[in-house]
Amino acid sequence: MSIRPVFIASIGNPPPTYTNTLHSAGHTVLTHLRVWLFTPAFEKSRPYASGLLSSSPDYTLWQSPSLMNLSGKPVSTAWRTFLTSLSTPEDKRAARLVVVHDELELPIGKIKVREGKGMSAKGHNGIKSVLSALPGMEFTKIGVGIGRCDSRESRDVAAYVMRKMTPDEVKVMADVAGQVSEVAREMRRGLR
Repeated sequence: MSIRPVFIASIGNPPPTYTNTLHSAGHTVLTHLRVWLFTPAFEKSRPYASGLLSSSPDYTLWQSPSLMNLSGKPVSTAWRTFLTSLSTPEDKRAARLVVVHDELELPIGKIKVREGKGMSAKGHNGIKSVLSALPGMEFTKIGVGIGRCDSRESRDVAAYVMRKMTPDEVKVMADVAGQVSEVAREMRRGLR
């Protein structure tokens, strides 16, 4: 069993204005994931595209500082910085990138893990931006279910994803972080 470095990035809209909005579910999950994976408090890191960083010997968690639809460049910068921080060529080759994002097509509290390269963004503009900034790169996407509003009108969907989570929904995201921690542990052990 090989131990792999794992870099887990969340994309969403920046705090504090967008903290705990449905569209920033990835950031909410990462905030709770820090506890599950025993990493230190988040701190702003200039080398990591001025995102929030929480790094331990086992996992590196990072929250994008940009608006969702512009996530690609900061994710690419942070990923490249992470790779330069690794000490051996073997670690650099084995390192894995995980991107955590909101997913309208899943019920709240569910996750969907997709791995590989050449994946579709399935209409998610943040993922489109990441795919554009890291063309052809293999990485893992973890979609965090936020449910869907009844309407398919773009303005109604936009209002839905930009709303603040209820306290119960925030608790669900804390539980989702437990599911994501299992995926991260499997990746670290080379089982994914």
